[in-house]
Amino acid sequence: MINVLICDDQEVVRKGLNIILSHSEGIAVTGLARDGEEALQMVKAQPPHVVLMDLKMPRLNGIHATRRICTAFPDVKVVILTTYDGDEWVFDAVRAGASGYLLKDASSEEIVAAIQDAANGRVRLDPHIAAKVLEAFNRLDHAPIQPQADDPAFETLTERELSILRLMAQGQTNQEIAAALFLAPGTVKNNVSSIINKLHTNDRTQAVLAALRRGIVDLH
Repeated sequence: MINVLICDDQEVVRKGLNIILSHSEGIAVTGLARDGEEALQMVKAQPPHVVLMDLKMPRLNGIHATRRICTAFPDVKVVILTTYDGDEWVFDAVRAGASGYLLKDASSEEIVAAIQDAANGRVRLDPHIAAKVLEAFNRLDHAPIQPQADDPAFETLTERELSILRLMAQGQTNQEIAAALFLAPGTVKNNVSSIINKLHTNDRTQAVLAALRRGIVDLH
C-alpha cells in the first residue's frame, strides 16, 4: 500500500484528489494539507511514501516544502501537481528533489501512475515538462557549466557505479537495473546510496541531474 499525503491550498482540489486516490487500488490517502507548512508538519508526524504537492500556496510554497521534505525525509517522494509550467517553477522543483512533475490537466490515471512510479524510485514528468528538461540539458551539452569555486568536488565513481548511474538516468528502477547488470537488488541499492553520497545530493533524481550537468552521463 502506498501512503499519500495531498497538499493543495484549494479545498475542491484536495477533496477531488482524495476521492480519486481513495478509490485507486494500492493507494491510501493519509492526510490533506492546505499549504507547505502544514504538509511538513504532517510528514514529520506520519511520513507517507509520496506527497502530492501543489506549488503556489500561502505560508510555505511547494518548492520550499519539497526541498525541506526531501532533505529531512529522503525516503519520502514528492510529486508536483500544479498549473504552473514556467521554467523557473520546473527547474526549482527538480532541484528541490521532486520525483515527478505533472500539470493539473493530467488524467487520474496519469496521477496514479506518477505516484506509483515515485514510490518505486522512478521519475515521471509531463511530456511538456520533460521536453523543457531535455532542451535545457541539450543546451548544457553545447555550453557546459563551469564548476564554481564553492562547488563540492565529486568523488570518483567506480565502473559499476557509472553503469548503474547511466541506467538511473534512463529512469530504470533498482529492480530493472539489477536485472540488466546481473546484480542483486541489495547491491544496486547500496551502490545507488553511494552514488548519491558521492555526488553530494539528496536523492536519485538530484544525483542524475547533477551527473547530467557535469557531463558524467548523458541521455543518449
